[in-house]
Amino acid sequence: MRTVFSCLFLMLLTPLLAQNSMATILKKYNKETVPYVHVNALKNNPYILLDAREAIEFKVSHIPNAFWVGFSTFKPQQVTKLVKNRNTPILVYCSIGIRSEQIAEQLLKLGYTRVYNLFGGIFEYKNKGGQVVNSQQQATDSVHAYNKQWSQYLTKGIKIYE
Repeated sequence: MRTVFSCLFLMLLTPLLAQNSMATILKKYNKETVPYVHVNALKNNPYILLDAREAIEFKVSHIPNAFWVGFSTFKPQQVTKLVKNRNTPILVYCSIGIRSEQIAEQLLKLGYTRVYNLFGGIFEYKNKGGQVVNSQQQATDSVHAYNKQWSQYLTKGIKIYE
């Protein structure tokens, strides 16, 4: 009986731990130099969305109307050509919010004043019911999971690893 109770307790506690673990992992890896925007704030989306993942991740799926800027191949000129007004609100995202902080920091150094990092990235966006689209702009449940370690933070959708 104790084992059954323990298992039920853990099953009920798991969603709470997962939420805390996202905050914990971001606290561990990020410097928090860029303010977070949470997924629920995207309902009235006033942001230019920039996807800071690799091209293969973006092709699997991305947030609708997002512009791919990449991470390892990021060039600030991509953004300066796209966003002329340095006061335009920009929201950068990646898988969970680590790479996007680094890209957002570069934008702040370029003089952009309203740059934000999506808390939990596309994983949290999908977990909260957000729609993603593939490279043909069609709705999909597939999300590139980056790798096995980070994929634990994606709880909704189809995990793609290639």
